[in-house]
Amino acid sequence: MALLLRENIKVATDSIKGNKLRAFLTMLIIFFGITALVGISSAIDAMKGSINSNFTSMGANSFTIRNRATAIRIGKRGKKAKHYQAITYKEAFRFKNEFTFPVTTAVSTMASFNARVKYEAEKTNPNIQVFGADENYLATSGYDLEMGRNFSPQELISGSSMVIIGKDVEFDLFKGKQTAIDKTITVGSAKYKVIGVLASKGNSMGFGGDKICIIPLTNARQYFSKPDMSFTINVMAKNSALLAMALSEASGLFRKIRSVPLGEDDNFEITKSDSLAAMLIGLTSKASMGFIIIGIITLLGAAIGLMNIMLVSVTERTKEIGLRKALGATSDTIKMQFLIESVFICFIGGVFGILMGIIMANAISLYLSSDFFMPWFWVIFGFIICLIVGLISGYIPAKRASQLDPIESLRFE
Repeated sequence: MALLLRENIKVATDSIKGNKLRAFLTMLIIFFGITALVGISSAIDAMKGSINSNFTSMGANSFTIRNRATAIRIGKRGKKAKHYQAITYKEAFRFKNEFTFPVTTAVSTMASFNARVKYEAEKTNPNIQVFGADENYLATSGYDLEMGRNFSPQELISGSSMVIIGKDVEFDLFKGKQTAIDKTITVGSAKYKVIGVLASKGNSMGFGGDKICIIPLTNARQYFSKPDMSFTINVMAKNSALLAMALSEASGLFRKIRSVPLGEDDNFEITKSDSLAAMLIGLTSKASMGFIIIGIITLLGAAIGLMNIMLVSVTERTKEIGLRKALGATSDTIKMQFLIESVFICFIGGVFGILMGIIMANAISLYLSSDFFMPWFWVIFGFIICLIVGLISGYIPAKRASQLDPIESLRFE
């Protein structure tokens, strides 16, 4: 049996070598199908991991109060995010002062979404997010200082022109050749002294990340003031066990501050950090299903192409099949030969497709500042799909070859 299997494998490989171009084109179709299936699915898994790690760094025991919902609208039937009246500076700080629960509370505002930052001849692209924040913003937002310090109470009260910059901003302006600390940079149209540089956080999904500047809240109100300026309140409980109680207390207090009548809905939004991550992961899961369907359709096309090529191969090798049968080869042996040939072509294309898929997934993972990972599930799934495609594509041609009459086959021209 083992000898027969080796002989069939040798015949199959000789046939593939004899039709290199045809075999290569078939492998190429399989390659693209498997790359689409394994690569895109693994890349989406990498995105999910990156989203999880980014929101986990904010703490599973934190929540945010803002004047708008966090719904993400996709398509015409997507749910439109609600917008409420802006949260004022007075309301935000009244909440911070009156919320006596054992939590860390920070008040911040988006001063600019697309600022340009300059230092001497160097400047960034106009895509830097500028936040006005208090002393607790770094802790509640999951940022760490790589060098320098946080704002002092006096700087926050007086609205001093001090700034803490993200890692990308530091690299763009100073190129790693000199320290950013104590340098004076231009943020928008105002000059600021750098007092701190944030540790790298990555730019996953565009949430601030390292393209960020943080200035004192009072300063943001002075230099980036706008009529509809709204303030965000970040609250971080001591531990996740206290989160539900803290969230309930915060909701009650803020309803009182905003004078929401009893029985009416909140005119603000409270979002837990992990709920936004769950929502984004849910959306990527839906996208993942779409890409899997595209990959399967591609592989279906590859299977049809492979089946057609194998049928042509049977026709071309009719005389060879007749000779093998005349020399004693059974129908099962002929069938096994063509099945092995079909599976072999699929496996070669599949191996390279899986390798390309892993490279694609880890390139995206690297871009999202995540660690290298091996998508074992999709690797195994890819090999199983290759086997199935090879067997399905090869079965009909193999059966047709095994049923050929040896006498008629030898007469075939």
